[in-house]
Amino acid sequence: MTRPDTAGSALPSTTKLLCTAYAAIAVAALIATWSQNLAYADRGIGFLTVFWQDTKVNAASRSITADIALFLLAGIVFMVFEARKHGIRFVWVYVIASFFTAISVTFPLFLLARELTIHREQAPRIGTADKVGLAVMTLGLAAFTIWVDVA
Repeated sequence: MTRPDTAGSALPSTTKLLCTAYAAIAVAALIATWSQNLAYADRGIGFLTVFWQDTKVNAASRSITADIALFLLAGIVFMVFEARKHGIRFVWVYVIASFFTAISVTFPLFLLARELTIHREQAPRIGTADKVGLAVMTLGLAAFTIWVDVA
């Protein structure tokens, strides 16, 4: 399948907004995860052992850890297949980086790269219900992240 020549053409506003959202999510995820990960910095070389033990402290932490691990797997499968399908380079950098940063950082960065790669002249249009739903989810999940992160 050939792509239309988009060199020099401006990105549709929907694509720009989507890429901005992906970048903002990645930055927020980096801050939210690493503000907590740094709490283990005083543990020295054994910080990973303590970190992973803490993920098993109670049923809630085990549940969310399993949820994230299985989302990570689904995300990796998606990233590899989409990268091959659309010619996105360095997919394994996103995958490996997810183990050193967070999947919530690298997955939105991959989605940003994907969006720029598959950029179309006709960006998808979303309706009012989608806009409202996305705004509600964004505000709710941002508030939840702040609540979790501030401990």
